[in-house]
Amino acid sequence: MNKYVFGPVPSRRLGRSLGIDLVPFKTCTYDCIYCQLGRTTCKTVERKEWVPLDLVVDEVQQRLDCRPDYITLSGSGEPTLFSRIDELVDRIKQMTTVPVAVLTNGSLLGNKDVQRQLSKVDVVLPSLDAGDDAVFHLVNRPHEDISFEQVLGGLIGFRRRFTGQYWLEVFLVAAYTAFEAELAALHRCVDLIKPDRVQLNTVTRPPAESYASPIPRDRLEKIAAEFTPPAEIIADFRGNLLTVTGRADVEQILALLRRRPCSVEDIASGLSVAPPEATKHLESLSNDNLAAVRK
Repeated sequence: MNKYVFGPVPSRRLGRSLGIDLVPFKTCTYDCIYCQLGRTTCKTVERKEWVPLDLVVDEVQQRLDCRPDYITLSGSGEPTLFSRIDELVDRIKQMTTVPVAVLTNGSLLGNKDVQRQLSKVDVVLPSLDAGDDAVFHLVNRPHEDISFEQVLGGLIGFRRRFTGQYWLEVFLVAAYTAFEAELAALHRCVDLIKPDRVQLNTVTRPPAESYASPIPRDRLEKIAAEFTPPAEIIADFRGNLLTVTGRADVEQILALLRRRPCSVEDIASGLSVAPPEATKHLESLSNDNLAAVRK
C-alpha cells in the first residue's frame, strides 16, 4: 500500500487528482473549525522534511499509470510545511507532463522560500476564510506566530510573483462569514489579491466543531453572483459520506477515507470501479467497523 500517495480522488476543481500527503495526519498551521479531518493535533509553522522525499517520488512513479488529470500536493495537513517541495516538483516534472497543483491554506505564502519553491507549480489553490483579524482567529484558529495581516500580505505578494494559475477558495461558515459586513471585507481582500478564479465553498462534510454550519445552496449562489466576475461554487451537496473510524490498512479505499470523507460515487470514480463494487467494499468496511456512514 502507498503510504504517501493516494487516489486518484475525484475533484470538482482538478478532475482526477492523484494526491500526495507531505506531512503527518493533521499537521497544520491552522485548526479550522470546519475541517472535515477533525481538530489539528500538531499545530506548527516548522518547515522540514516531514516525510522522506525519495519514498514519495517512488510512490508517484508507481501510480502514474492511473492517468490523473493533476498531481496534487495536499493530503491531511498543510503541504507547504514540507521543506523540500521544490525538489519534489522538479522530480515529478522529470517523470511526467501531468500538471502539478498545490492545495494550501495560504498561511505561508509570505515566506520567500515558499514563494520560490512553488514557482514551478502549474496551479496554486490557496484559501481565504475571513476578511479581518477577528473572524480569522475565530474560524481558522491559526498558530500564534501567524497574523491575518501576514496571511493577506502573503496571498497578495505571491500572486504578483507567480506566473501559473491562481485559484482562490473562499470558505464560508454560517454565523461567521455570511454577514454583509464580513462579505464586504472578503470582497476587499479578493480585490487586492486578484486571483484568476474565486471558488466558494461551505460546510458539507462533518466539521471539526459541530457549531460550524453550512451556507444554504441558494444563499451561496447569491453570494457567488456578487463577485466580479461571478465566483464558482465548489461545495459538494451530494449527501451521505463515509469516514474512517479505525486505522488504515492495505486497501486503497481506506487510503482515500483516511484523508477525506468520500461518497460511493467518489470511491467509484477515483478508483475506476463500478459503483456496485464500491458499495460492496464499503459495506464490508462498515461491518468491520473500519468506516462509518454519516449523513
